[in-house]
Amino acid sequence: MNHDIDVAIVGAGPAGLAAAARCAAAGVSTVVFDEQAQAGGQIYRAIGHSPWHDRGVLGAEYWAGGPLLAAAQRAGAGFEHSATVWSLDDSLELGVLQAGAARMVRARQVILASGALERPFPIPGWTLPGVMTVGAAQTLLKASALVPQGRVVLAGCGPLLWLYAAQALRAGGRIDLLLDTTDRAALTRWSADLWPFLGSPLARKGWALMREVKRRVEVVRGVIELAAEGSAALESVRWRTAGGAGGMRAADQLLLHQGVVPNVNLAMAAGVEHRWSEPRLAFEPVLDEWGHSSVAGIAVAGDGAGIAGAAAAATRGELAAIGVLRRLGRGHHALASDEAERGARAELARQQRGREFLDRVFAPLPQFRRPRGETLVCRCEEVSAEQVHEAVALGCSGPNQLKSLLRCGMGPCQGRLCGLTVTELMAEQLGRTPQETGHYRLRAPIKPVTLGALAALPATPQAERAVVRL
Repeated sequence: MNHDIDVAIVGAGPAGLAAAARCAAAGVSTVVFDEQAQAGGQIYRAIGHSPWHDRGVLGAEYWAGGPLLAAAQRAGAGFEHSATVWSLDDSLELGVLQAGAARMVRARQVILASGALERPFPIPGWTLPGVMTVGAAQTLLKASALVPQGRVVLAGCGPLLWLYAAQALRAGGRIDLLLDTTDRAALTRWSADLWPFLGSPLARKGWALMREVKRRVEVVRGVIELAAEGSAALESVRWRTAGGAGGMRAADQLLLHQGVVPNVNLAMAAGVEHRWSEPRLAFEPVLDEWGHSSVAGIAVAGDGAGIAGAAAAATRGELAAIGVLRRLGRGHHALASDEAERGARAELARQQRGREFLDRVFAPLPQFRRPRGETLVCRCEEVSAEQVHEAVALGCSGPNQLKSLLRCGMGPCQGRLCGLTVTELMAEQLGRTPQETGHYRLRAPIKPVTLGALAALPATPQAERAVVRL
């Protein structure tokens, strides 16, 4: 399988599964490449082999992934698991690493459904052992039925914070304290967007989760300062609220979260145009109504196109697939009909109702996005906020020049944990917008690949002529 795939889909989350089901059912050769050993993505992680028999622990939203996976399998979509896509170019050739071996795969159309990443949360002490993200903790819960033990503190804002807290408690975990960093003034500032939200399913689900958690967990609202403290590992968490009240709590684990953002690395490396979204404080791909990008043949679907949740991600995957089928000449097939399109768009509008309110109200406070002093910004290369400020003061004009000076963004994560922080820090100091400041320039390989794997790739005649003296 080295060429002639009709549709290559990167990511087996809700968007990837929905797109795969529709494409494969239409009779086009469809292959889904996913880094995990099982399909599901982060939201439906381990859905095919969940360790949880009690469906109430993870909730109905998690188990909705089962029918999506079954539909894709039933339609005949191919799945390549434990497969890292490390390269994609405008010729629609993908570099895939699997079982230590690299290969190139060519497709006629590509749908990127690479999902979301947790937004960086750089506070003092965030690199201490014992501090991790809520998303990482939820991965352990879904895939391995592991729950936090000892003295556990959750801190941050956003729907996932409350969802995980409820799931962990149902699973028998312990949470001693939840420090809510939501800007309480935002509720008033964005009250005009409240009414659409109140009429959406998101509101009912959100209020129910918050009530469930508050019955069992102490909650501190209006937190504006936060630090993890300890010598060799986490020992305590310190905070201060907008009202001036301070506090400190001994802790064994601190789980941080302040929302998710699109995972843009592969799309950026492929040359897809991106723009800064001020409401969502992140870079997002520039797409048309089908999810088609600025690079011919590449569509982006799901949370990688903009955060909207699992249900909306699946519907976006369907719309991307309908667009792909039409470009492949299958426009008259029932699965790519005008009626199918209208139904998907109506469903997407329903699912996104109230989303703007969530984006505005749960926007992280500036001090939690733009750290100061010795707080690390780039964990891989151990670069502090102060070093970034000093580099800008010396004339550094953007994130890519910063790479040369400090190696920011050049570690194993390739900017996933520092990219947004660096852009916002530099934009603030330079007096520019994040759009003007820009993002790291991303190139293949976007994930670590050994030289041995690259050297073992079959050499084409063109490649041989380029290096052999005739």
